[in-house]
Amino acid sequence: MSIVKFPIKGEAVARKRLSPEASRLAALEAARDILVEAGPQAVTLKAVAARIGRTHANLLHHFGSASGLQRELAAYHAESICIDIGEQIHRFRGGDIGPRDLVDMIFDHFDKAGAGALAAWMLLSGNEDALNPVVEAIHRLVDEVGEGGHEDGNLHKLTMELVLLALGDSLLGGPLSMSLGLDRGAGRDIAAERLAQSFAAWQALQNQ
Repeated sequence: MSIVKFPIKGEAVARKRLSPEASRLAALEAARDILVEAGPQAVTLKAVAARIGRTHANLLHHFGSASGLQRELAAYHAESICIDIGEQIHRFRGGDIGPRDLVDMIFDHFDKAGAGALAAWMLLSGNEDALNPVVEAIHRLVDEVGEGGHEDGNLHKLTMELVLLALGDSLLGGPLSMSLGLDRGAGRDIAAERLAQSFAAWQALQNQ
């Protein structure tokens, strides 16, 4: 009696022939999942290849090295984060969400989605150039949502403040708030208060 072997869920998809761009995108999505699940140190060519049913050589062809994979993951992650933030900023300005809602979304990207840990890992591993696409994506976002485009210096300063707060909170927010006897959400409270003040000033200018 022959035994019928059914494919493991996802196996057929993983082994299906993909275009180079589709294969690259699948690898980046898998890398992002691994980042969230196990941290940046787990994002290796071998791990990503195993996740999508490809070979190590195939990933080398697309990214060249582990640092190349990290670089493209950072750019891919930053682009998707900035798109999300841009949409939420428009909702915030329209009154659909409040300052804390926007801050929570930004902080969650750096904390739960792993952007902060990835940035720190790349810096510590000497892969500083990989952060350039992240900085560029944030810069484009600021120019797109700013009323004065590139000349909107106040928005640039606020963005830098929020990003640094979110990055710092994702790395040290837990132990630092505990050490100082503050609530774990203290960093988010500070950022939300700062955002509310900045938005009130922006509204005042618009009404002049």
